[in-house]
Amino acid sequence: MPKNKGKGGKNRKRGKNEADDEKRELVFKEDGQEYAQVVRMLGNGRCEATCIDGTKRLCHIRGKMHKKVWIAAGDIILVGLRDYQDEKADVILKYMPDEARLLKAYGELPENTRLNEGIAGGLDEEDEGAGDDYIEFEDEDIDKI
Repeated sequence: MPKNKGKGGKNRKRGKNEADDEKRELVFKEDGQEYAQVVRMLGNGRCEATCIDGTKRLCHIRGKMHKKVWIAAGDIILVGLRDYQDEKADVILKYMPDEARLLKAYGELPENTRLNEGIAGGLDEEDEGAGDDYIEFEDEDIDKI
C-alpha cells in the first residue's frame, strides 16, 4: 500500500469553513466596480447579471470564490467592470442578505431593487389576492355536471 504523504483528501477540504457567520465590514463600490443582481447561473463559473446601471453582463466568478461562495439567482453581487469588454465583468464579492438590506438603506441600491431573501422575504406583495385563485361552485352547479 502507498504511504500517505499529504495532509488528507477531499474530506479535509470539505470540512474547512471560512467562518462566514461572523460580521464583516460592508464593502462599497469603487470606480471600475458596480453593484449587480444575478439573473441566472450559467455554469462553468459564470452567471448573467443585471447591473444597477441597467446593462446585462456576463459575469465570471473568480477563482477565490469558486466552489467556496455559492451564488444563486437573485443575489446581490459586486462586479469589477472590464476596460476592454463592456458586456463582461468579474464577480468580486457576494453580499449576504443583511448586507444587501444595508446597501439599500444607505441608498447605494435603487429602491425598486427586489432583494432575494429566501422563503420569508418578498411574498407579501404578490400574495394579496391569493384567496381568489379558486372557484366556488354551488350545489346545483355540481348536480348539472
